[in-house]
Amino acid sequence: MPYYETKAGRLYISDHRKADSTATPTLLIHGAGGSRLDWPQQLRRLPEANAIAVDLPGHGNSDAPGRDTVEGYVEVIRVLMDELDLSKAIICGHSMGGAIAQMMGLTDPDRVAGLILVATGAKLTVHPDILNQVVERQEVVGKLLSEWLWGDNATVEMRRNGLQQLMSLDPQIIYDDYLACNRFDVRARLDELEMPVLVLSGTDDRMTFHKYSVYLADQIKNSTLVPIDGGGHMITLEYPDQVTEAVREWIHTTQRN
Repeated sequence: MPYYETKAGRLYISDHRKADSTATPTLLIHGAGGSRLDWPQQLRRLPEANAIAVDLPGHGNSDAPGRDTVEGYVEVIRVLMDELDLSKAIICGHSMGGAIAQMMGLTDPDRVAGLILVATGAKLTVHPDILNQVVERQEVVGKLLSEWLWGDNATVEMRRNGLQQLMSLDPQIIYDDYLACNRFDVRARLDELEMPVLVLSGTDDRMTFHKYSVYLADQIKNSTLVPIDGGGHMITLEYPDQVTEAVREWIHTTQRN
């Protein structure tokens, strides 16, 4: 069933696990103002990933309220894992979801088989134009994000769909998401991450610059960096085949040996 009544509220998930699969499940966690549909179908259905894509509270089909700290969203993921009886999973996060993944790796390492960090950083400072305007001027911020979120190769349809998704959300949810990002900073703790980590980044990301991913890979001991040339912040949708193949190869190399 897609809906789960949990201590964190009613959560909607897209569960692509196969009943006969022994692969460690991969939890796909979207970014600020996003939904499970920010993950391409290729990745959600990748057999090696055995994936579960979640709509965070207040996003997609999950009930509000959202959270205004990364730690608050980590608690949601803990609750969901308990509900699904998952003792361990690969935590894959995009942008804010990558912050949630990092924090999960730091606070619950026994439940994390590996991390996949997509278009994210160890610190996620948010431009003041977003925080100061999103509640009262959501459309203005939406159009601004339409420029920053996508690379030059993104189609008009991608940009339009992204803006429609953002405009469908309660602006307070978006504000709280970006506030959570702005509060996040684990630069001093990256050396505590012991599990295998894949870092994926678009070289032309205007939201979370590629250099932030390079920093993650430099500071995390057991990490692999895969840059996607020309990719913007939404590389999962701009370059779905490359992202999926990078994840497939990394899982094959690090999780199945």
